[in-house]
Amino acid sequence: MTTKKAFIIAAGLLVLSISVPAVLAAPADSAQVPAQPATLAPATNGLTAQGDALYVERAVLAKAKEARAKYEAALTAGEDAFEASWRLARVCYWIGDHTGAKDLKKTILLQGVEHAKKAVELNPKRPEGHFWLGVCYGVYGEAKGVLKSLALVKPIKEAMRRVLAIDPAYDRGGADRVLGRVYHEVPGFAGGSEKLSLEHLLKAVEYGPRVGLNLIYLADTYISLDRVDDARKTLETILTMEPLPDLLPETAEEREQARERLERKPFKKK
Repeated sequence: MTTKKAFIIAAGLLVLSISVPAVLAAPADSAQVPAQPATLAPATNGLTAQGDALYVERAVLAKAKEARAKYEAALTAGEDAFEASWRLARVCYWIGDHTGAKDLKKTILLQGVEHAKKAVELNPKRPEGHFWLGVCYGVYGEAKGVLKSLALVKPIKEAMRRVLAIDPAYDRGGADRVLGRVYHEVPGFAGGSEKLSLEHLLKAVEYGPRVGLNLIYLADTYISLDRVDDARKTLETILTMEPLPDLLPETAEEREQARERLERKPFKKK
């Protein structure tokens, strides 16, 4: 996922779920970015594949819940446990992030944490388990609240550093996206840094110049740095860029977020 609004800790480390090398705006599609697949290859058969087909329709929350059921059934049926586990973590993030009731949200996200831990246990050399572990921790921390979530900063950072060591391009710069948001959201006394946030988010956009969440987070950091013009241009890029085929639900939501941000005080002409 790329992923939604991941993303996060305390005040919203990831909101998550949770994807700009030019200083003024996102790079053009022609910019040089590391080669990478547009999306992970789906499972080719079985219950896991059925779950993947349903996950494509995740904009309808009921379809995401059906996908979760398929992945759970895949585990029971003895299909590849690693592939089913990290997918369960991902879909738990999506469902949790789109669940309004806080107690239920936290329950679902903790389920995602456990599935991600299982994926890490099964194959620590792959990035998926580490990434979705950090994402689920982040959105869970958002649901808990700022002061109660500072203890999650360290495990989130550690998870993303593992992703960077394995595959920094995973989820189109997902690890840098999350780290950039963490450094933005965490108070300075707890290790927050807008400078480090900017560095990570610019790197994330190198990997994912058309990932709306990379740009949303970058714009927020630009605002904190009093670079309002850069923030405006970055948000406007979200409104005009061509959506990635595998991120249509996320991009639709991120465009709404971009429009809402552009209506805020920093962008109002005097």
